Amino acid sequence: MASSPKFKSNGESPPMFENKLLNRLTQTHIATPIVIFVVYAIGLLWYTEVATDVNTLAVVGLFLLGTLTFTFAEYIVHRWVYHPPHGASEKYQEIMYNAHGFHHDYPKDKKRLAMPPVLAVVVSTVLLYFFQLILGDFSFSFLAGFVVGYALYLVVHYTVHMYAPPKNFLKALWVNHALHHYSKEDVLYGVSQPLWDYVFGTMPKAKQGGKRVVEVVR
Repeated sequence: MASSPKFKSNGESPPMFENKLLNRLTQTHIATPIVIFVVYAIGLLWYTEVATDVNTLAVVGLFLLGTLTFTFAEYIVHRWVYHPPHGASEKYQEIMYNAHGFHHDYPKDKKRLAMPPVLAVVVSTVLLYFFQLILGDFSFSFLAGFVVGYALYLVVHYTVHMYAPPKNFLKALWVNHALHHYSKEDVLYGVSQPLWDYVFGTMPKAKQGGKRVVEVVR
């Protein structure tokens, strides 16, 4: 497992693995998974249209439900998977460090702000079979919304790390994620939106130091 003081880097991180090929597979341009998932979503919606009897209203509803479900999954995974609970095994902590803790140590590494393409394809394939088993023909529209939710998450995550916050209501996304990274890791697990932080009580009552941490992210 890599070891480094937190937040020491404002640029590219050191290699995660000694093997050059394995290390390269952990890096990706942010546009690659976004394009993969948007194209995948279009294909799922096209297949729904030509191969199923699901009506248009149901497609829209399932798509939106899929997007909302992704935001819930985003919160759950970020809070209870990526941030190991006290008492977690050393091996689990090592795996989660490579999956997420590395990003906390090197938040400005633009090549490690998204799931690697190979893993993205594997995960999306598993999700297709899983949702199809449960939802049947409804799964395609639902999964299309789910993966578009992930693509939107990637856009937000990349933007809040790589660009200065805007002077409008969207600035809250920068402040929230900055607080999670640079102040308290046990709050603000939602990146694309704060909905589930409000639901589960991980939204701080006061964002003290918000201005300072936003400047760090910038």
